[in-house]
Amino acid sequence: MAKLTLEGLRALREQVKKTLQRRDPEGKGIQVIVGMGTCGIAAGGKDTFKAFLDEVEAKNLDSQVIVRQSGCMGRCADEPTVEVVVPGMETVMYGKVTPAVAKDIVQTHLIDKKLLDNLIVERLAPAK
Repeated sequence: MAKLTLEGLRALREQVKKTLQRRDPEGKGIQVIVGMGTCGIAAGGKDTFKAFLDEVEAKNLDSQVIVRQSGCMGRCADEPTVEVVVPGMETVMYGKVTPAVAKDIVQTHLIDKKLLDNLIVERLAPAK
């Protein structure tokens, strides 16, 4: 195994800082919650989760959006399911969210502030 150089350590530190920033909810008002119960994973939830992470980073939304995972959301027939919470908007759950649909959700819902009505499987009461 090769020894780590100072440059290598600095690069590793930056990568870890970036990963920790993604997970830190502080100051992030927008939440994307991907259902990662057994049925969600079997339906492609891991790829969907990664697509959200990648797209949020690509659109420079890391400081505003937290992408989290949850257990079963109770909509097995609609997996992968994704709950989206944006302040000032209705909280919704999207169903059958593929990586391509994840990109659409980031652009249309998170950036353009418009719902993708054809993909909504449940409208949720806002958190109090």
